[in-house]
Amino acid sequence: MKATLPAVALCLLFAVPAFAKEVEVAGVKYPETAKVGDKELKLNGVGLRKKFVVKVYTVGLYLETPSKDAAQVLAADESKRVRMYMLRDLDKKTITEAIVDGFKKNAGAKMPALQERLNTFTAEIPDLKKGDELILTYIPGTGTQIQSKKEGEKISVAGKDFADALFSVWLGKDPVDDGLKDGMLGKD
Repeated sequence: MKATLPAVALCLLFAVPAFAKEVEVAGVKYPETAKVGDKELKLNGVGLRKKFVVKVYTVGLYLETPSKDAAQVLAADESKRVRMYMLRDLDKKTITEAIVDGFKKNAGAKMPALQERLNTFTAEIPDLKKGDELILTYIPGTGTQIQSKKEGEKISVAGKDFADALFSVWLGKDPVDDGLKDGMLGKD
């Protein structure tokens, strides 16, 4: 009996990592993995977007191949996901203006080739209330999908070039928030 108890305790100790863990930011829990098609993406990092002192949203970045290098993340033609959780109400106009601004800053000379797809994408962004989620997923060969938890999957926008410009809003050379970028890259 005495030998069995330590053996059981040892087994339980090693079994704990097998259970899914979560990372929490501003009270929002992000699971360590996300399933996209037949791929299991790993949580690369999380962050909190603040505008002045107001907490706007949290975000988790999921990747096939985790990396702390933004250029590597953008260059990889692998599935990736940004999961945003709203900490306050945001109307469609506010959300789209912020995304378009970040998109244009990072797309540069590629903007004319991306404009029509950006218009299609932003037309599908809904008003979001506190507690709503917006999930942006790039799948190679399929495109970038926009999904809100309350409305389900809406559209897919073709092209890795579009996904690169969109993910650059958070991870590009001119991100919406440097601290948020560092959090998403797991540098915090």
